[in-house]
Amino acid sequence: MEYTIEQIAALCEGRLVKGSTPVSQVQYLVTDSRRISFPNTSLFIALRTPLRDAHVYIEEVYQRGVRLFLVQHLPENNTYTDADFIVVPDTLVAFQLLAARHREQFTYPVIGITGSNGKTIVKEWLYQLLQHDYSIVRSPRSYNSQIGVPLSIWQMNSRNTLGIFEAGISQLGEMPALQKMIRPTIGLLTNIGEAHSEGFTSLEEKLQQKLLLFSGADMLFCNMDDARIEQAVMDTGVSLFTIGHAAGNTLQILSSMHVAGATRIAAVYREVERSIEIPFTDSAAVQNAIACWAVMLYMGVTDVDIATRMKVLQPVDMRLQMVQALNGSAVINDSYSFDITSFSIAIEFLQQQQQYHQKTVILSDLPAFTPDETYSVAAHILAQKQVHRIITIGSKWQSLSRLLTVLPAKVEQYATTDAFLQQTTVHHFRNEVILLKGARVFAFERIAAMLSQQVHRTVMEINLSALAHNLRQYQQRLQPGTRLMAMVKAFGYGAGSAEVANVMQFHKVDYLAVAYADEGVDLRKAGIGLPILVLNVDEAAFDAIVEYNLEPELFSFPILQAFLRFLQHQGLQQYPVHIKLDTGMHRLGFEESDMPALAALLQQQQLLMIKSVFSHLASSEDPNDDSFTHLQARRFERCCDVLKDALRYPFIRHLSNSAAIFRLPELQYDMVRLGIGLYGVDSANEHQLSLQTVGTLTTTIAQLRHVKAGETVSYNRRGKITRDSRIATLRIGYADGYSRKLGYGRGKVWIKGQLVPVVGTVCMDMMMVDVTDVPDVTENDTVEIFGPHLPVQQVAAWSETIAYEILTGIGQRIKRVYFEE
Repeated sequence: MEYTIEQIAALCEGRLVKGSTPVSQVQYLVTDSRRISFPNTSLFIALRTPLRDAHVYIEEVYQRGVRLFLVQHLPENNTYTDADFIVVPDTLVAFQLLAARHREQFTYPVIGITGSNGKTIVKEWLYQLLQHDYSIVRSPRSYNSQIGVPLSIWQMNSRNTLGIFEAGISQLGEMPALQKMIRPTIGLLTNIGEAHSEGFTSLEEKLQQKLLLFSGADMLFCNMDDARIEQAVMDTGVSLFTIGHAAGNTLQILSSMHVAGATRIAAVYREVERSIEIPFTDSAAVQNAIACWAVMLYMGVTDVDIATRMKVLQPVDMRLQMVQALNGSAVINDSYSFDITSFSIAIEFLQQQQQYHQKTVILSDLPAFTPDETYSVAAHILAQKQVHRIITIGSKWQSLSRLLTVLPAKVEQYATTDAFLQQTTVHHFRNEVILLKGARVFAFERIAAMLSQQVHRTVMEINLSALAHNLRQYQQRLQPGTRLMAMVKAFGYGAGSAEVANVMQFHKVDYLAVAYADEGVDLRKAGIGLPILVLNVDEAAFDAIVEYNLEPELFSFPILQAFLRFLQHQGLQQYPVHIKLDTGMHRLGFEESDMPALAALLQQQQLLMIKSVFSHLASSEDPNDDSFTHLQARRFERCCDVLKDALRYPFIRHLSNSAAIFRLPELQYDMVRLGIGLYGVDSANEHQLSLQTVGTLTTTIAQLRHVKAGETVSYNRRGKITRDSRIATLRIGYADGYSRKLGYGRGKVWIKGQLVPVVGTVCMDMMMVDVTDVPDVTENDTVEIFGPHLPVQQVAAWSETIAYEILTGIGQRIKRVYFEE
């Protein structure tokens, strides 16, 4: 659905400043300057957040072809004469008002979902279960925030017959704005729990806030087995479809029974006993499936159709995941759903992977009811993003092949997934990144299995969304104008240098730092264009440093003189370098007594340009050492003053590491260096930073065995069994980075909600744990070595070391899996 710019201005109650542009149709709303696919018909909304004011990106967005803007003030010295600006007091409020006015155009049913957990899964399952009966518009991924909801609502159009939107809040006062945009006719409350409770004084307060979504709804679905929900929903004044085990509920649950990896659920609805079977056994899945069952009954789906569809419910992986593939390739698996918005997001993620020069997209037909113009939009996105090869699967794409054959990409088309698998082998793919984007019915997981490396069952999962979240946490604590250098040395602290650097480049950090030149070379070959500081430099690295435009740390007179001679021989001038000072760490660096000689040397040459002067704090995380930290700072300032007087041009000063960024804001200077904190480890816990776990190391159980009391386990018979026990052998050992110090019960792992101890000696490739007290353990169950349930800091403490050593010690043979939530 399109609006004129004049209509948009009226809908959001803004003042239109018209330019000379003939473009006036708005079809797409854009809040991220990095994600623009259709500039000619996009309205850029310059949002202000605590972290960033998007008005600074107007020039960048303009250069990308956008001519329509929603702003809080016109650009200074406005030279955009061919652009239209709508000026409003608050762009977020106007954005939400625009979405609310757009929502008013449609009268078909809208399901609004909120709760502490399960919102996205219930939404996606309802889509799976009802797509045969309705043309559904729904929230992409987890677009449930103050910004995500209006972007979701904007997708509504007259061809749809049902909307499904989720709403998430994290503090008081957020839900009324979401309610005005979603205006659900049908409400569904998944549950109430501890998730995202920081902004509320109690669970009861959070529940009351969530229930505001359902104001004006015709029907509210809720689980009355939770007494808190039962009491609260009675006061809403909304008609209730109640679910619970007690008699009198609209859908009374009689029983649920596990049967061969499935769950059979019996219930009574309208005095008739009915049953379904779902291919899941965990309690959360059962609860979510029952909620979907209730909605289907209310919407008149027959028992036969319900039973048939429930049996083939597919798991929902809400993550856009990248894994290593065969022949030097990588696979981005985003095949749990297919709509044009999530397709755009996936394509942007594909474009970020600069380490792969060849990019392939494998995509299926879009879901039923999708109009032909949506295929045209998808083809336009593929053309704009310069994909090298396009492989389509499905008869609809075959009938619309004209949309693709005009593109410069190589195009292959197959009628079915079976046909693709029969006619293609892994040898068709080499040194490329492959995006899988397919509707569920096409079973693209079979393609992913064919392409993915079948290696070690132990996996290191890297949450790129958490990485970006942690970056923002620190950016929010920077003084105005302070720059940020991200540390990606040591294989990105075990997370993968290129993958981490791609995220940092996407989020526009100022600098990267690596330990050695070859790490910087790898980043350049991976397409990273940010300035890169090399911390450990020797003469053997000079050629590579210059060839790949890296910036060396110079820390002594010998290395400085050697680099000057190299530049003289190469005929280079004004080469960017960084001066390292020793202010008390006593590892590398010029000392304060060196400053007169260093200043004189730098002043008389033209070969070097000093980009920054920095030092390293020895104990910034320890309040007991703050006096020494401030002594280091005073030494640092005195040294910088000497060099500043000599050089007569500005350079960047940086001293703070992760711990100091928050603890000692007065030491931020011109730039800070963010290392371990980026990866979710706060070395000074008093910060109370809301950091998220980036790396999760998991393995699986290879074998279970019963061992009688008196027997021993592992080498040298040091694992003494004092009771009849059940012992699990795990597929991880010290060759993977799991220290031998963690044997004999010192270390523990997380299995099915419990910590269990390591038994006996850790072997090279295996180790054993005692799972006697954990019910329902089976072979191939997943085991968390560290992650959200077992922090890496705890594993480090058991190992008598620090988190840095644990993270950087994870073996290269461990498969890394990257995902965005």
